[in-house]
Amino acid sequence: MLAFGEYRPDVNSLNRSNTQSVTNVLPQVDGYGPFKTWEEFTDALAATCRGAFMARKNDGSILIFAGTSTKLYLLDNTNYSWTDVSLGAGTYTALNDDRNWSFVQFGQKVIASHANDVMQVFDVQTDSAFSVLAGSPPQAGHIAVLNQFVVATEIFGQPYRVQWSGLNAITTWTSGVTFSGAQDLPDGGPTTGSVGGEFGIVVQSDAIRRMIFSPGSALVFQIDRIANDLGSTVPESIVESNGIVYMYSQRGFIAITQDGGITPIGFERVDRTFARSHDSGSPRLVQGRADSEHNVVLWTYASAGSSPDQFDRVLVFNHALDRWSELEMTGQYLAQIGKPGTTLEALDVLNSVVVSGAADNGSGLIRLTVSSTADMTTGDYRAVAEVTGTTEANGNWLITVIDATHIDLQGSTFSNAYVSGGYVGGSLEDLVASLDSYRTVALAEIAMFGMTGSVGFFTGPNLEATLDTAVQSSVAKRLFVRGMYPITDADVVYASTGRRENLNAVESFTSEALMNSQGFVPQRASTRHARGRVRIPTGTEWTFISGVEPDFVREGHR
Repeated sequence: MLAFGEYRPDVNSLNRSNTQSVTNVLPQVDGYGPFKTWEEFTDALAATCRGAFMARKNDGSILIFAGTSTKLYLLDNTNYSWTDVSLGAGTYTALNDDRNWSFVQFGQKVIASHANDVMQVFDVQTDSAFSVLAGSPPQAGHIAVLNQFVVATEIFGQPYRVQWSGLNAITTWTSGVTFSGAQDLPDGGPTTGSVGGEFGIVVQSDAIRRMIFSPGSALVFQIDRIANDLGSTVPESIVESNGIVYMYSQRGFIAITQDGGITPIGFERVDRTFARSHDSGSPRLVQGRADSEHNVVLWTYASAGSSPDQFDRVLVFNHALDRWSELEMTGQYLAQIGKPGTTLEALDVLNSVVVSGAADNGSGLIRLTVSSTADMTTGDYRAVAEVTGTTEANGNWLITVIDATHIDLQGSTFSNAYVSGGYVGGSLEDLVASLDSYRTVALAEIAMFGMTGSVGFFTGPNLEATLDTAVQSSVAKRLFVRGMYPITDADVVYASTGRRENLNAVESFTSEALMNSQGFVPQRASTRHARGRVRIPTGTEWTFISGVEPDFVREGHR
């Protein structure tokens, strides 16, 4: 078998064990596995997403926040629309073009920050809008929770400063009070980002430092430099997974362990390819996210010449297997959030239609005016709720469809004039997703704000996958390729053969052929340098692909 080897586009694959091209797959022990398509879940934001965050309430339910350049929004967990929760429903000072909002949760409080405006706070149990965080905190491009402190970096007007709140006191920012304080770093360039936890990592443009809480010390935090001439100007690339911090640095992709050890993970693998292919003018689109479900870290990026405000490529690093792959996807923002939990009662609102009027149908029954009856049928059992005035309409009813915008509630009695509001709930049979998709407690997973600004999850059919083998060559002798056997459990597979006469020639591929019932893909290709390419179409069910078994002979010995 000629295996689909380690993805290393930085180096040639001539008679090697690596490959230069795998797309829309995840690394596995047995080769590669599928990645699913994105499916829309919410309404669209009013503008491009510039940050998102999932917070948990005391009962385990979640709130999902998102920011645009000048607004903050909260997702309605019932109808999946966005509510403006900006301070006073106003607008904030616009974000810098190369930065996004930074969010943390501290107890019941969600803090939102960026360098051009004051920090905002939202109590997840009681608030309906953000307010200014008390205590005069700094305007900071990045915030993190370190131990029981909120740590701020990339501070407006103080680029070399690291500042932290009081111990378990997010509204205390006066130095010396409740262990709050600040330190101006003597070298290493401006701070660009940070990661919290039991210890903290502060990233500068030319250095990396570690922060450790030191109770009893006059300095509060021990801040040690763990890297010289190694930093990052891409703060969104910094991500923590399983206690290890990953980022894109001046010298490529690296991993930082808790003891301060630094390991290059992209050297002679993906670093050079990423450096020459990504749009360096869009640093905020280089977004690192941990995907615990697949044991990987993902980095989005915009390729050179791509559309503004959107990434179109994702690098994937499996830290357990120490292997890479690549995905093709287009979106505005990648986030680790969950699908909002709900109750059976709340499901009534899904697929609901709006009530705009109620009156006597002429026989004493309540006749509702609704936005559409397209998904309703006479004899359906529907819930009516939140009608003001004609409150007797609220409840569960058998309905009669009158026309495109009117229904009668069977067995009802019209008594009170309609004032406003109301909806008719959708039938459970009309739900787009299965009941299994609606949870009472949400688990964090990778989600994406798509091209229009709506949130979706990777829960659809498998993406189309394409994989190349290494280049095979006897250099001085020709090969005749008769076909190949893809080693996979996919039942629909196409394959073709790449061919070149010289290593500096442009590679061409034979026409694709479909795998037959014996698992063989016939080919006819005469060349000096050959490689196999396999394509598994979108929607094909499969779990692994390991390589191909080629059928070839040296030219002249058929």
